[in-house]
Amino acid sequence: MKKFCIALNNFLDRLLNFTMFLISIFIFAFMVYYTMLWMEDNNGTKVVIDEVITNTEVVEVKEENNNVQTVNPTTNTNVQDDYWYYINEPLINVNFNELLEKNSDTVAWLQVPGTNINYPVVQTTDNDYYLTHSFDNSYNEAGWVFLDYRNDASLNNKNNIIYAHSRLNRTMFGSLSNILNENWYNNKDNHVIKISTPTSNTLWQVFSVYKIKTETYYLTTSFISDSSYDNFLNILKSRSIYNFNATVNSNDIILTLSTCYNNEYKTVLHAKLIKKEIK
Repeated sequence: MKKFCIALNNFLDRLLNFTMFLISIFIFAFMVYYTMLWMEDNNGTKVVIDEVITNTEVVEVKEENNNVQTVNPTTNTNVQDDYWYYINEPLINVNFNELLEKNSDTVAWLQVPGTNINYPVVQTTDNDYYLTHSFDNSYNEAGWVFLDYRNDASLNNKNNIIYAHSRLNRTMFGSLSNILNENWYNNKDNHVIKISTPTSNTLWQVFSVYKIKTETYYLTTSFISDSSYDNFLNILKSRSIYNFNATVNSNDIILTLSTCYNNEYKTVLHAKLIKKEIK
């Protein structure tokens, strides 16, 4: 009986070791397969990005004209606000004809200083499609930069929200986490966002950056009253990890950029519209 038990234990040990070996092989094979898919997505995204960048001219608008208007200017001289510091920043302008030929969902071009974000923005009837499709509509887990389907393409909503994946190779919104670093914050020139659309060119002043556990509150797009919107803005501003010399009120139109920081948290930026040129 004792010999049988020893033999059984030896057999079970060998079986366990063999099972663990098979599991290790399976995990390794899965990781290799997943890495190959990830690299394939990255390569596909790079091809699309290179083509878009090569064939799109993004130019600074240095000559202002009667079509340029300041938006909700700060009038309270007792409040410290960098509004007037940024108001002379040049806008960017993009000709969308070729972009729209390649993808009719194109609604804007987004440029975020201090990051790699310099891409066309798309929008469709949901917030799912461009999580897994590239600008050329090919299937790609890297997705693309897209505007919330609830927003108007002219960016006239109270809260205009743009999303993208945070890719490890720093494409899409993979470099948005730069906004959480002191080096990004300490360069004052980074605190403006530039957007061009087929109908306008706009400048947005950053007033809040932070990371937060995944939630939907900051993704609110409609408000029952000015006071509820004021409260919303005050909460967003109070969340910021840095102090920006920017004031916000219910007359402001804001931009929200959102991406994953990790599996639990999101990286978020909020900016207010301060200048607009009608094309």
